[in-house]
Amino acid sequence: MRTTSEWVSLGHPDKTADYVSSYILDRHLERDPETRYAVEVQIKDNFVSIAGEVTSRADYTDDDIAQFACEAVSKVGYTPEYQKRWGGENAVSADELVVAVHVSQQSPDIAVGVNAGGWGDQGIFWGMAENDPKTGFMPFDRWLAEEIGRAVVASGVGGIDVKTQVSLGEPPSAFAPLMGDRAIVAVPLLSPADSVKVRDCVLGIASWLDDANLTVNGTGSYLRHGPLGDCGTTGRKLAVDFYGGNCRIGGGSPWTKDGTKADLALNLYARYRALTAMRSNGLPRVYCAISCCIGSPEVEIAFYDGQNSQLSVATERHPPEEIIGLFRLREPRYAAMCSDGLFSWMPQI
Repeated sequence: MRTTSEWVSLGHPDKTADYVSSYILDRHLERDPETRYAVEVQIKDNFVSIAGEVTSRADYTDDDIAQFACEAVSKVGYTPEYQKRWGGENAVSADELVVAVHVSQQSPDIAVGVNAGGWGDQGIFWGMAENDPKTGFMPFDRWLAEEIGRAVVASGVGGIDVKTQVSLGEPPSAFAPLMGDRAIVAVPLLSPADSVKVRDCVLGIASWLDDANLTVNGTGSYLRHGPLGDCGTTGRKLAVDFYGGNCRIGGGSPWTKDGTKADLALNLYARYRALTAMRSNGLPRVYCAISCCIGSPEVEIAFYDGQNSQLSVATERHPPEEIIGLFRLREPRYAAMCSDGLFSWMPQI
């Protein structure tokens, strides 16, 4: 079976939007670890829209939240210096942003379920684990797309809005690749010499790739980038956040939410349980499916092998506070998690 996965850098406008919301959540958690937070961000050109619900003793003003958004965009790398280097026609700058904030408190209908020790919504969530420590127990194509992308970003060539895509055929095991595998890389503002450096960077990681099956900037021109080239919106890179083309995706975006939200906590827990089941059973691949009901601490957990044959199913009691404690979701670590990857801080198993 041929599989394809992608990865994008923080400079991609959708991930910039994810990072802005995560950064604002961290500022709230620094003052109030009990903050409840669900805030979406959209960024286009120099305009940022922030909308959602926050219940917190942090008591930030709209102006404070707008300032946090500017700080986050600067940390992504869209600074005055970056804009000066590449030109205002190609790149935004954090010091020119116009930010609109529309934030109210959490719905009492949602709060009543969470206050009772249950989940704040119904939903389904999927996790998986691949039995290969060299890839961090992730699917090889998903791991490779990220390895290539981070290496290109670290090389310092071109702009910071980088996207990679990898397609692999059988056999699916890591480091047993086939000729005919394909990689696509998009990096803005490349000179001809920099394009060669990008190709060298990719082939240094995926040395078996045929050069003819490596594409750098498919249209040949990639100048306007980041929020100038595309409108960034939170939650639009779920295949990047999770498992690429290798697993069903459940729930919604894990970003823009505090730990009481199942979209974050139970997606993390599904990955955790898939890892534990894979290791305890010695299986090459395990899927974990979790479902919950608003207001209830009970969740249904099912496990499947790599051929999608059901291994087991059971109803277990796991209230939000238990999962929050397992993953330390009261701490201001969300921006780092957004930068490093959703599964970058799994507890030891």
